[in-house]
Amino acid sequence: GCFLYLQELSKRGLGKNIDLRIMQLPVVYQKVKEQIFRIWTTLHPILTVHVGLASSAKAIIILEQCGKNKGYEEMDACGFHPEGGCCMLDGPEKIESTINMKTIWKNISVDGIDVIFSRDAGRYLCDYTYYTSLYYGSGRAAFIHVPPLSKSVTADSLGKALQTIILEMLEQCGVRRE
Repeated sequence: GCFLYLQELSKRGLGKNIDLRIMQLPVVYQKVKEQIFRIWTTLHPILTVHVGLASSAKAIIILEQCGKNKGYEEMDACGFHPEGGCCMLDGPEKIESTINMKTIWKNISVDGIDVIFSRDAGRYLCDYTYYTSLYYGSGRAAFIHVPPLSKSVTADSLGKALQTIILEMLEQCGVRRE
């Protein structure tokens, strides 16, 4: 049920010139790292956009600006956390996305859902995923926290919102809509 909005995004697409691939990542630190490494080394995407469920039930979409390297003490689904609570032992403290989230936040409006931006993705698997992707993708990644589906936030409205946001991100990457 929670991925209906991604099916909606898939139906809408991002224009003829963009090959949109949607993948589900496991809630396990080590597997996430392996899969993200594989995405960057085999698919060579222009941009990787990660979407995670926000912990708050408010109708808010959060655009995350950066990923943090340290502080991962919470256990994953397998009861593990990263060595030293760290994503990459040799990595910088934080990595900023090359996408300017503030600009996107200023430029778009989404029906019935507030969009905000943040500099703290929460030090759990979302943040870990984001940092890892920023690390392997040299900053060409984005993370969007979405609200759970509800009467006010439908799969349709969320799919449309994601399409709007991602197209705006692609424009920052120099990709024009076709």
